[in-house]
Amino acid sequence: MTDSALPGLPAPPPLGASALPPGTYDGCTVLVTGGGTGLGKAIAAEFARLGADLVIASRKPEHLDPAAAELSALGGKVAALQCDIREPEQIGAALDTAEGALGLPDVLVNNAAANFPVPAEDMSPGAWRAVVDITLNGTFYMTREFGRRHLAAGTPASIVAVGASYAWTGGPGFAHSAAAKAGVKNLVETLAVEWGPYGLRVNGLVPGLMPHEDMTADIRAGLEGARDDRDRRQPALRVGAPRELGWAATFLASPYARFISGHTLVVDGANWQRRDVVAAPVVPVREQLGRGPLGQGPWGQGPLGQGPLGQGPLAP
Repeated sequence: MTDSALPGLPAPPPLGASALPPGTYDGCTVLVTGGGTGLGKAIAAEFARLGADLVIASRKPEHLDPAAAELSALGGKVAALQCDIREPEQIGAALDTAEGALGLPDVLVNNAAANFPVPAEDMSPGAWRAVVDITLNGTFYMTREFGRRHLAAGTPASIVAVGASYAWTGGPGFAHSAAAKAGVKNLVETLAVEWGPYGLRVNGLVPGLMPHEDMTADIRAGLEGARDDRDRRQPALRVGAPRELGWAATFLASPYARFISGHTLVVDGANWQRRDVVAAPVVPVREQLGRGPLGQGPWGQGPLGQGPLGQGPLAP
């Protein structure tokens, strides 16, 4: 069989299919951060199809109403809340509102994050803080508030944190996000032990390449440029579908996974484990991102930026 005839992994079932019995989440409320777009909305949709009421949170209010309308059509109630998870006071207020509308959520999906590619030497302190504050600190603040309420009430709950495979491997070009996601992975493992005796489960969920509308412009541009061969760059010979992440999330949080805690499930068709038999030539991250040599252009006027080095996309 020639390479061009290799079948790869089969396509997933169609959108709308369910991996769990109908009604698995009847009577449950699920809170999804970053639930207004992209993978967060896809995850929320799969919980809704299984009977859950939803609370979707986003710091961008323009994302909330369209998502709420779309998700409401799947059945169940949907509460849409503006919340910046970097601010613990906003999290407390959002959970107060959610609890008043639909009761204390039974499941928390920590999906909100920030990311963009940049060489570490070009990264401003503001850019570093913006990504770490949302991805790691915000995940902790939300998890802490959710956990406190269940601990006080004596009720069981499930938490799923969306991570990234470079929490294990490192992520050249994504030092901020890789460090933050490594923290999230460790947080999953730590809290699973701390809170297990009280009935709270904590797991991680890592997506592979699953194109969606919420990708940052620079990452999307890279994918569009490789549209013809992006499937062949995966061991599965295809990219993932966002609903596949949703099915994994609904399983991890479900009654059928009650003995699974402290685990991170990777849904990427084995892509993060791939290795070449003969190592490919090393291409520096600056070159991969189309950045000029250090000391040239607007990113710096000396070897380590005797000028405005590091004024990246999220600089103050």
